[in-house]
Amino acid sequence: MKKYFSLLIISLLIIVAVVIVLSKNKQNQQAPLEAKKIKVSASIYPLYFFSSQIVGDKASVQNLTPAGAEPHDYEPSTRDIAQIESGNMLVLNGRLEAWGDKMTNNLKGTNVKVIVAGQGLFTQTDPHIWLDPQLAKKEVREITQGFISIDPGNRSYYEDNENKLDMKLDLLDSAFKQGLRSCQSRNFITSHSAFSYLAKRYGLNQVAISGLSPDQEPSARELADIAKFAQKNNVKYIFFESLVSPKLSETIANEIGAKTLVLDPIEGVSDDNIKQGKNYFTIMENNLKNLKLALGCREK
Repeated sequence: MKKYFSLLIISLLIIVAVVIVLSKNKQNQQAPLEAKKIKVSASIYPLYFFSSQIVGDKASVQNLTPAGAEPHDYEPSTRDIAQIESGNMLVLNGRLEAWGDKMTNNLKGTNVKVIVAGQGLFTQTDPHIWLDPQLAKKEVREITQGFISIDPGNRSYYEDNENKLDMKLDLLDSAFKQGLRSCQSRNFITSHSAFSYLAKRYGLNQVAISGLSPDQEPSARELADIAKFAQKNNVKYIFFESLVSPKLSETIANEIGAKTLVLDPIEGVSDDNIKQGKNYFTIMENNLKNLKLALGCREK
């Protein structure tokens, strides 16, 4: 009888040990799956914002360009490159990222999906297509398809979020159309040529102080020509941007007796502004408000 009980106890101990081992193995198998999240790198804030809205909590999205930095001059750090290469997807705009082509070539043959959201959308040298809400919708579509290709199990989730984002962009487009429908002027002067697509969409005429990059310095002759244009067309406001010096805009404004206002190309958003709840939509709404003021627009 003693021998029987001893065998029974040993058997029970073996069963308990097996159950514990199996339980730990199951936890070890599940833990990586639960912890594993799609990792996405986006080259600039607008793409980061769109990507974040689409994936919700299904992915970790990182904006490569530091908050408040000027993306025209940005180059990925060694840490950024490691992050891109260890992730699942890289989202580029196209034409804006000087490093984009080289990075895309380096990622060939890897498991990192590269999405060029602006591919096929450029009709001008200006890369700022996200400032046209209808073109922004097409970028959103490209990004959504990228997520679906690497995570098909969550297709409906991504498409639902895409639809919600599309509706917001349609409302933004309607607000711009209505707000800029009846204005005293269609001309606006801005610090660099970032608003070509926005101007084309809403029938405006952009006059840029510098070229596609805000670092391009205009000549004295070019500044004089812009000042003459402003006087001739009764321009009352000169726009500047949040990430670059307002000096040139202020110089022209002072010369012609005009005021200055911000027109933000949303190339980046500072940490402070993000903490204040500012995002792509709130900044675009402020752009519309300032355009209406500068152009003397009235609601019908």
